[in-house]
Amino acid sequence: MNFYNKKQEEFKPQSLSDWVAPDCHGLNFYEVDRSFQDVASCYMDPKLLEFMTPHYQELGQISGTDLDIWSRDADRHIPQLHARDPRGRDEDWIEFHPSYRKMEQVAFGQFGLHAMSNRPGVLGWPEIVAPIAKYGFQYLFGQSEFGQLCPISATESTAMLISRYADETTKELLLDRMLTQDVDNMLKGGQFMTEKTGGSDVSNIALQARNENGEWRLYGEKWFCSCADADVILLLARPEGAPEGNAGLGLFALPRTLEDGTRNKYRIIRLKNKMGSKSMASGEIMFDGAKVYPLGEVGAQANRGLKMMMDQVNISRISHGVRAAAMMRRCLNEALAVAGYRRAFGSRLIEKPLLRRQLLKLMVPTEQALSMYMYTASQMEKGDAGDEHAANVTRILTPLLKYRTARDNVKVATGAMEVRGGNGYIEDFVNARLVRDAHLGVLWEGTSNINSIDVITRAVARVGAHENLAEDLGNILSDNNQIPGQFAGQLKGLVDQSVSFAAQVARDGRETLYRKAASALYHTTTAVLMADEGSRLGKSGGDARRMLLSRMVLEHRMGQSNPFALENENFEERAFAALLDQETVSFDEAADILSL
Repeated sequence: MNFYNKKQEEFKPQSLSDWVAPDCHGLNFYEVDRSFQDVASCYMDPKLLEFMTPHYQELGQISGTDLDIWSRDADRHIPQLHARDPRGRDEDWIEFHPSYRKMEQVAFGQFGLHAMSNRPGVLGWPEIVAPIAKYGFQYLFGQSEFGQLCPISATESTAMLISRYADETTKELLLDRMLTQDVDNMLKGGQFMTEKTGGSDVSNIALQARNENGEWRLYGEKWFCSCADADVILLLARPEGAPEGNAGLGLFALPRTLEDGTRNKYRIIRLKNKMGSKSMASGEIMFDGAKVYPLGEVGAQANRGLKMMMDQVNISRISHGVRAAAMMRRCLNEALAVAGYRRAFGSRLIEKPLLRRQLLKLMVPTEQALSMYMYTASQMEKGDAGDEHAANVTRILTPLLKYRTARDNVKVATGAMEVRGGNGYIEDFVNARLVRDAHLGVLWEGTSNINSIDVITRAVARVGAHENLAEDLGNILSDNNQIPGQFAGQLKGLVDQSVSFAAQVARDGRETLYRKAASALYHTTTAVLMADEGSRLGKSGGDARRMLLSRMVLEHRMGQSNPFALENENFEERAFAALLDQETVSFDEAADILSL
């Protein structure tokens, strides 16, 4: 935790430039991340963790060095659309900077991030890689490059849906090349869903699918298409004669290139001039009889396209939570690097009381996101194996994770920029890009309102998943007798309150309280998880700091303290010192601080 906190080094500037704080470039993002190492040990199978650790170390080094450079290059040199080939044919193509292609080689080729969940053997692991291990790679990758995690996730989920729902002919045509690590010959995936009629409300989709001479073809347009250069694209479209609304939507796979080598009949009209995620190409697409392959039964009556597509939405929401956790970690590390180096008014910034408080406001949501995504990934694995209880827990965790981490990411990115000061607003440093990219998280795969509605009206009201979550959290607290009794009791009470509140809000249909109820569930869950993790780690001789972070969630994120009261100065002072100045916090010390 204290890679930034070099207390003993005497500050001897040789030039004025030495007063400017460095950034985190050059660090191994795995080796400096004690939190990731600790929390992974709480959730991941020991043999799997031991096997993956050298690969995490390797990606952590690449992420902190080469990937960091390539990502900055790709952000500056954005994709360029070429509408025609040199002979004047309407075969548009997108030109990417060489640095973007180098990042693809790392993600798809070297580590096979897109294939881990779809076939065994990636990185030499004999089985399909468990979600918790897979997302560890995305977490490390995302600390330098945000945009390319979209095509990584889109390729993974597109291949998954084709594997589940396509006929054998379509699978044989597309699937093997989607899962290869030969980047020069692979097919990358994408999903084009949004139309001018709206994004989250897909019931108004107007893209039409027509069955012409036994082949399905598309007519119309899509308005916001991420991964516009994708080779295999999933789309929701309305078969001719199908009813209006969600029930009329079919799911189709569209190859960029047909079997005879010709370009399919669609055009990229223009690329979006986006605020962030500039390295990845998003565009507007026009379809004029593009050939597609149906997934499942489609036609005038039988259409299950939206239901099948929701499999992708759940995976994508977890991926977004991991991306937010990764970006917050980078933001926090950047802030800590500045605070531990920069001198002002006679001392380092990290010694200033207000700045210390600000750093903790960045640290708490960052650590919450880490615990939440790992817990969600562990539940997903159980649910995929047929555990219905775990599947229900995953059902409520995925929108909770997406909703809260996306919003927290914006605040953490902005707060980290403020710590760096004016230099944080300059594109020479990574902060400005982190701020721009963070805002996209609240839009992709549902806005904050959409995700909170999903939590309350579907996961709670329809599935009753809040009861499954309450049972799990209760079992965690009951099984762990190391958490100090008074604090454990406080956590148990909050579980009951937050779950009851969510149930009441759902029952009464109080839509204005949906976000409040979802936030309470998220904060309660992460507080329990961090208390459990910290006590287990501390009792085994490791770092118990997560126990202190758990209490900070209660006091600073759940409004447990009186906003007009003077805060517990003894707790704040000792907790801040333990979290900011010490490399390890023992269990006894953490328990002692909790008692204040």
